[in-house]
Amino acid sequence: MAAEGKKIKIAVNGGIGFGAKLKPKQLVTIAKYLNEDDEIEVTTFQQIYIEIPDDKQAEIIEEFKSVGLACYPVGNFVKSLRTCNFCKGEEEEGMPVAKELNRRIAGKAVPFTLRVAYTGCPVGCGEPMLSDIGVMKVRDHYNVYAGGKAKGNDAQVGTMLAEHLTPEELYSVIENIIDLYAKEGKKREAFFKFLKRIDNSLLIN
Repeated sequence: MAAEGKKIKIAVNGGIGFGAKLKPKQLVTIAKYLNEDDEIEVTTFQQIYIEIPDDKQAEIIEEFKSVGLACYPVGNFVKSLRTCNFCKGEEEEGMPVAKELNRRIAGKAVPFTLRVAYTGCPVGCGEPMLSDIGVMKVRDHYNVYAGGKAKGNDAQVGTMLAEHLTPEELYSVIENIIDLYAKEGKKREAFFKFLKRIDNSLLIN
């Protein structure tokens, strides 16, 4: 166990795949940086929060990556993509597209934590309609939803912003949405509130 000192919280998971899964070697590696009485926070967005020594952050993250763990910042950033738990095969479910989308957007700084979900079919078990931004694969194309909110007495489903997108169009639309939110959103302004005051036509141009 590393010596006590300033610590930083990071989020880790087993990478983008069908649901949230970890391998024994990954769990053992994470456990190296925990005290016996430490508690591990598992988020609804398929991440584990862990505190690591700040002065060894780069070294530890490299160790995590060497066993297949993905690492992300904690706070007002785009969360790693939440994916569905069921599949009919990697290509059919569009998992390569999900992995590329995650690579492009996860960890970007935004006014308030932004959750993006992906589901490989209209069943929607990745809950794209309840996330800030949701992606649903329908046959060979992708639909994008925005403004979902899963909690509170003002909970709501997202509305469709774009449909029948190719992968490249999908990346462009979502990156544009996130860039606009990063630029025009107020400090700690939730995404669904941001959508209420912005011209939706700006989101997909």
